[in-house]
Amino acid sequence: QAAWCEFPSRVLLVLTSQRGVQMYESDGSTMVFWHALDVPEHPAAHSVFARGIAAAGGRFICVGTSSGAVLVFDIPPKGSNVTLSEILEQHRDPITDIAAEQGQAPDGAGDLVTADDSGTLCLWSTGEEFTLLGKIPGSGCTCSSVTLWNGIVAAGYGNGQIRLWEAGSGRIRAQVSAHARWIYALDLAPLTGKLLSGAEDSFVHVWQLSRNPDTDDIEIQHCHAECVTDAQVCGARFCDPAGDTFAVTGYDLSEVLCY
Repeated sequence: QAAWCEFPSRVLLVLTSQRGVQMYESDGSTMVFWHALDVPEHPAAHSVFARGIAAAGGRFICVGTSSGAVLVFDIPPKGSNVTLSEILEQHRDPITDIAAEQGQAPDGAGDLVTADDSGTLCLWSTGEEFTLLGKIPGSGCTCSSVTLWNGIVAAGYGNGQIRLWEAGSGRIRAQVSAHARWIYALDLAPLTGKLLSGAEDSFVHVWQLSRNPDTDDIEIQHCHAECVTDAQVCGARFCDPAGDTFAVTGYDLSEVLCY
């Protein structure tokens, strides 16, 4: 995986692979940091990899691993003195995705969510030490992608469902059978609360997330569907904070399609 991690004073490009975690300056010119993954004595037992990247708390980069551990790196305002400050060990299955709050978290709600292969979600409060606020048990179906906005956790699953959870209480608030096959990508436009989902069924959907001001209920509305002909969609991202444009790619596609 690759992701931009934005901080008040710098932007880093973070890459994860089967070997470890690489961090580069934003133009890719200089490698700032390299963290190698521990390879087990019996490599055939299971593959080792890092997956899931998020900038959190204004100074941390969180990266998930195949062992279920989440590595927390403390990023200095400049220079290469990156340190592994904490390892979060609450997951028993490989991490699939990590997301940080992209809006304004309500009081008591976590500002980081981690997801794993069993569908388990962990909600965290970031700080000098990360605090586990709650755990949403999985139902045996992989949570492949997760986002967090204004205290709403949106999670995409291998069965094509999108579920919305309350980041404060961990209660489920909505469930949508969004796709016919495995969801591979979720993205969120922080200014508007638009949600983008892409899946193996060749479809990309745009949804609108909102809170009802009278009841505080979390609501989801379908806005748009786009079929990417003969392509299993494996990547989808908004190109701007308002969600007016998005880009899509699929397996065996050498192009990025922009809408």
